[in-house]
Amino acid sequence: MDDTARYQVLRNDEDQYSLWPADLEVPEGWHAVGKEGTKDECSAYVDEVWTDMRPRSLRERMDNAAS
Repeated sequence: MDDTARYQVLRNDEDQYSLWPADLEVPEGWHAVGKEGTKDECSAYVDEVWTDMRPRSLRERMDNAAS
């Protein structure tokens, strides 16, 4: 395993996160969040910020149904 590989954290419009090799172009539908580092560093960041695994559209529907 290459511990020197650099990754960046991406997020899509549904607030879902992904790790992506830093030297590759960001795929359509995803946006860089500004976090780059080793795979472990990026994974730790995602674990910290992605606290609700539900897609945004589902969260919004559930919130509206509860109102």
